[in-house]
Amino acid sequence: MSKDKKTKTSALPHINIGISDAQRKKIAEGLSAFLADSYTLYLKTHNFHWNVTGSMFNSLHVMFMDQYNEEWTALDSIAERIRALGVKAPGSYGEFVKLSSIKEQAGASAPEWKAMVQQLVEGNEAVCRTARKVLEQANTAGDDPSADLMTQRLQTHEKYAWMLRSLLE
Repeated sequence: MSKDKKTKTSALPHINIGISDAQRKKIAEGLSAFLADSYTLYLKTHNFHWNVTGSMFNSLHVMFMDQYNEEWTALDSIAERIRALGVKAPGSYGEFVKLSSIKEQAGASAPEWKAMVQQLVEGNEAVCRTARKVLEQANTAGDDPSADLMTQRLQTHEKYAWMLRSLLE
């Protein structure tokens, strides 16, 4: 492969949507971290849905299912926004582990329900922090679709954190 072809394949494709290549790349990098956080939270929520036990089983089993179903649907919108910016979306566990600020639940044993809820509060709050960073980048670049997506996700994850936090009071 010639040097020119290497350069062309590693550069962003020419897209003229009113956002510079550098801005698109920076926003896509932020969205990739957001996708990794969102996917990790989805997996953790689904894991806890399967493995919750105790006096809060039924309530939490249903709540976790509602949350992971909504989170699963949102993952596609996040990845598609990255693609619309001309960047490949991360899609492997390895990439997500490197990009995510959320730690997975280690081991085969599940924590008791209060620890699950606390971890999901912390996970939703982490997703919010990442979304705010991307929102700032999107606003700076005038990238309204990315800003709108982050605003919607912030609203959802702030609500989830509040609802989960309420169980611990």
